[in-house]
Amino acid sequence: MDDLHQVHEPDAEQLAAVRALLDAAFEGEFGEDDWTHALGGLHVMLMRAGKLLAHAAVVPRTLYYDGRPLRTGYVEGVAVHPSHQRRGCGTRVMTSATEHVLETYELGGLSDGSGFPGFYRRHGWLPWLGPTSVATAQGMFRTADEDHFVRVLPTARSGDLSLRAPLACDWRPGDVW
Repeated sequence: MDDLHQVHEPDAEQLAAVRALLDAAFEGEFGEDDWTHALGGLHVMLMRAGKLLAHAAVVPRTLYYDGRPLRTGYVEGVAVHPSHQRRGCGTRVMTSATEHVLETYELGGLSDGSGFPGFYRRHGWLPWLGPTSVATAQGMFRTADEDHFVRVLPTARSGDLSLRAPLACDWRPGDVW
């Protein structure tokens, strides 16, 4: 039987298991910046017999909708162990992460580089259709290469959102989105 855990402060053993899972699922393409982005917030972990099968993190960020800051639950580190892919494990952790965003934040955000946009759409995540940018100390810079990968999850606290308005994130090392 699988156990779904929501952990706000994973211990060292849990973090090591998450890192190993991410390295296996992303075939070594999950870098240090990606790892840093997935830390903090809520970690959803699907376990079976003490083995981590799937993971998703919801970390706090601020996204700027048409210049207005929104407290955002940003989803990072979604992965399923290669031996358990296509068995519903990713759906279970993403359902839990989505529920957490809906209960806690003004908006949900993520960048879908997976090539599986239908996976996130099934959970209510919508493609952002407007221009994306990053806010830096030197000003706002367009992130046009990310325009087709950003997904959002409006919540009851989002207010009226036009998916075609400008959306920006704060700068961070590595992939800003």
